[in-house]
Amino acid sequence: MKKLLLSFFCCLPFLVSANLREYNASIENSEWSLGEQTKLKCELTHPIPGYGKATFVTEASKQLNLEFVLDMLRLPNRYDSATVYSAPPKWMPGAVRKTIGSMSLRKQYDGDLPSDSAWEMLTELEKGYWPTIFYQDWNNRNDAVAVALNSSNFIPSYYAFSDCVANLLPFSFDDIAYTVLSYKKSSVELTKYSQRRLDMIGEYLKEDTDLELVLLDGYTDSYGGSWNNEQLSIRRANEIRDYFASMGVDSQRIEVTGHGEKRHIAPNDDEMTRPQNRRVVIQLAKP
Repeated sequence: MKKLLLSFFCCLPFLVSANLREYNASIENSEWSLGEQTKLKCELTHPIPGYGKATFVTEASKQLNLEFVLDMLRLPNRYDSATVYSAPPKWMPGAVRKTIGSMSLRKQYDGDLPSDSAWEMLTELEKGYWPTIFYQDWNNRNDAVAVALNSSNFIPSYYAFSDCVANLLPFSFDDIAYTVLSYKKSSVELTKYSQRRLDMIGEYLKEDTDLELVLLDGYTDSYGGSWNNEQLSIRRANEIRDYFASMGVDSQRIEVTGHGEKRHIAPNDDEMTRPQNRRVVIQLAKP
């Protein structure tokens, strides 16, 4: 094992005169496992003995995203910067070390890397390289630290992680937290576009019903009696409430208000703009 580590670090000129402390899993004990696996989040983790845990995490969003988090047992006590390399193992003769980027070390915070660098680390691991983080120790000015991710046993968990990523919802909580649903005239029937929006919210709630508060505000246009319009706005909002409850949302966290023909957002005397007033506004809040 010592020879293997020397093959990683012998070519780092800035570490020649330093005392190097190395943290990594041995080939025999290298573990990669899946953390959370849902349509909202995927996690791939790797314990680093004596140091902490490395995690790749991606969440449901309109755009593919990824973050690398270095969960340290001993957090930095000052601000600094670490260099991230991809180091070839000894069984890759002639392969060279490659620079991936830099990681900001923030006082009393775990280290992290943005999407581009995180994806590059994953692809380097897939090729058998060991992504490694180097920095000057914040507790001992005479020491440098090298934290390596062992690519042994990586592929099976990585493929499962990739399957999880492929099944993430193509939208996030923020994309549905404020939604306006539109209705057909004098009815509780949604327009086709609004039905698709409600289906999106339903897909999200199947995965995450942990909402702190759901506000449903129903409205109508001004055609028809004011009392009838108020009752219609309540029925519209109540149908959405019942739908959310069927998805597992605690009904006590859902507040329904029917405003009838009040609070217009468009002129009612224009057939082109009047439909905008037939609506239910959904506001979702998480803890």
